[in-house]
Amino acid sequence: MNLFTKSLVAFAAVATAASGVVVGPTFAQDKGTIGIAMPTKSSARWISDGNSMVEQFEAAGYTTDLQYAEDDIPNQLAQIENMITKGADVLVVAAIDGTTLSNALENAAAAGIKVIAYDRLIRDSGNVDYYATFDNFKVGVQQATSVVDGLKARFGDGPYNVELFGGSPDDNNAFFFYNGGMSVLQPLIDDGTINIVSGQMGMDTVGTLRWDGAVAQARMDNLLSAHYTDKQLHGVLSPYDGLSIGILSSLKGVGYGSGDLKMPIVSGQDAEVPSVKSILAGEQYSTVFKDTRELARVTVGMVDALLGGSEPEINDTTTYDNGVKVIPSYLLEPVSVDGSNWEEILIGSGYYTMDQIK
Repeated sequence: MNLFTKSLVAFAAVATAASGVVVGPTFAQDKGTIGIAMPTKSSARWISDGNSMVEQFEAAGYTTDLQYAEDDIPNQLAQIENMITKGADVLVVAAIDGTTLSNALENAAAAGIKVIAYDRLIRDSGNVDYYATFDNFKVGVQQATSVVDGLKARFGDGPYNVELFGGSPDDNNAFFFYNGGMSVLQPLIDDGTINIVSGQMGMDTVGTLRWDGAVAQARMDNLLSAHYTDKQLHGVLSPYDGLSIGILSSLKGVGYGSGDLKMPIVSGQDAEVPSVKSILAGEQYSTVFKDTRELARVTVGMVDALLGGSEPEINDTTTYDNGVKVIPSYLLEPVSVDGSNWEEILIGSGYYTMDQIK
């Protein structure tokens, strides 16, 4: 809120009080404008994030400016610059490409605007004040652990044929997911329990730009035709539900999940409704639930502290080096979800209703 607006609010409050009229909530609660830059509406997860933040920021007395860039980097840059020009008090940014925002954030800093990186780390900028996210390494650990558990339950003692998929290489989180997963799988690869038949490993090889499910499906098609005409695939480490759906489409296209050909164990992330339904149908094996309501709550708390002149609550000061500095962060706990606990976690928490799932 700029000085002129604050003066108007103060004048209105004095004048209204003098006339004996109760001050309306719009003026009494207007604590500033929050610019919220989200990457895309193509994922249900980001829609939920945006809705949760608008709801909680407005309940806390803020005005919100929520923009989706539809995975177009110049579009997101233009949206952020527009938020700066319009005088946002704080920017909350979930970057499409975490390496492209340095100039925009310099402009924000020059205007005295604080910046919170939301879920995705913004890299190569000293003008990122705080980071709100989940424990992304633990997400990868949970994904790989569920794959190993599923392999044992569905296919016995092994050895197992497994393929690896990574997230978008321009998303810093993708490396944490992959490294977390490999911390579980690498010892099993080394001792021969797991065999990566294609030999394709490393984010430079298995990454999936923009988290595109169609790209993942095409790559799975190629893997199956090149390496599995006479072998059975037992598992796929997938970092995101949108990729998992594409992977599963490819698997079903060559007969997995029908007759005697058991469906491979496929992981995921974000507990999107199609994937929860897929889990119930016996296709996708698991997902990782990240409660966007809690991430919004933490972000609102950070903004309240920043604009109130106090220090935001953080619980990590070592993990997230963005190439310029270590960003003080708050890491939330992810939750692994499968056929055994989905109702307790997703319905019991009120995140979904049963009608949405069944």
